[in-house]
Amino acid sequence: MRKYGNWGYVFILPWLIGFLLFTAGPMLASLYLSFCKYDLHTLTWVGARNYEVLLRQDPLFWKSLTNTALYVLFSVPLGLTGSLAIALLLNQKVKGLAFFRTAFYLPSLVPAVASALVWQWIFHPDAGLLNYGLSMLGVKGPQWLQDPKTALPSLILMSLWGIGGSRMVIFLAGLQGISDELYEAASLDGAKGWAAFRHITLPMLSPTQFFNLVLGIIGSFQVFTSAYVMTNGGPNNATLMYVLYLYNNAFRYFKLGKASAMAWILFVILLIFTLVQFRSASKWVYYEGGEKD
Repeated sequence: MRKYGNWGYVFILPWLIGFLLFTAGPMLASLYLSFCKYDLHTLTWVGARNYEVLLRQDPLFWKSLTNTALYVLFSVPLGLTGSLAIALLLNQKVKGLAFFRTAFYLPSLVPAVASALVWQWIFHPDAGLLNYGLSMLGVKGPQWLQDPKTALPSLILMSLWGIGGSRMVIFLAGLQGISDELYEAASLDGAKGWAAFRHITLPMLSPTQFFNLVLGIIGSFQVFTSAYVMTNGGPNNATLMYVLYLYNNAFRYFKLGKASAMAWILFVILLIFTLVQFRSASKWVYYEGGEKD
């Protein structure tokens, strides 16, 4: 038996080597660099200096964290609601269902940079499609990406472009996993429409909501492409996202120690959010049979 067990280690060796070289190794290296002053030329141990500078002396750190928190606060609930609404529509038995499912999913296949460029044109204050439509209604459109007051809401609005992607598919799979017998039993008691949705669909879909919520928060905290391509953090740092500021410190200012510290702060933030969600899941996540998570 020990002989066969050794073969198991042999089979996982390629994955283990890759994990150590490309995941665990870089993580440990970045943890060490976060306590150093490193600018590609010199490497000096400075202890917790990078963290102290970020938390006490760097206003752009807090600006980027605030922008990202606001983005998460609005984009995640709107995205989850939109994805669930589309999944509910695509769960109906109508003709051409395969076409509609494909049409809603296609936007998520467009590369992120291409989507950002398209939306940059849509938000253009003079030649953009959005302001043109508003002008047809007699409304003067805002500057969108060029105005600090509307730049961040523009990115949040643009994030809804992907509501028909993987989250919609996961919601659709969860809806199809709900037994029709539950709805039939509820209809006998007079529960239809909104009552059935509230007391059957939402509770039975809560594990799927929980999964999408966790991934949605993690993904939104790491938003980068749209802010980098469309605004590069402007105007007046209104769209300076956390990961964009981390990128600037690492690859524009070459403050790699400071960037590593930012990465570990983000790791701790995401870990806290995830742990809180798992701890609170027992209060609202239900599984078939009435068991709570």
